[in-house]
Amino acid sequence: QVQLVESGGGLVQPGGSLRLSCAATGSILSIDDMAWYRQAPGKERESVATFSRRFTTSYADSVKGRFTISRDYANKMVYLQMNSLKPEDTGVYYCNARVVTDRGASVEVWGQGTLVTISS
Repeated sequence: QVQLVESGGGLVQPGGSLRLSCAATGSILSIDDMAWYRQAPGKERESVATFSRRFTTSYADSVKGRFTISRDYANKMVYLQMNSLKPEDTGVYYCNARVVTDRGASVEVWGQGTLVTISS
């Protein structure tokens, strides 16, 4: 069984920073793209940042220049460094990955989510 476990959420004042971490565990042969999504109250889940297996990154326009996604291939982890946080960044942040299991199956996996609240 493959799992993604996020950590690092919390309450931060506007202008502050947070670093989210996500660890992939289980019977993993390889991991393709890893990404962060978020869901604000009353809104649909949206893509925030993606780190592809080809070492390319992409960001939502709303977070460009403030957020940085990074990846540790050896330890099967992905991070999201969030700076200059705004109240509109509030939401539940989810880790997402496309994983190839040791049985050769390609599966999409989601973490349980970590709450980020930006408020003074």
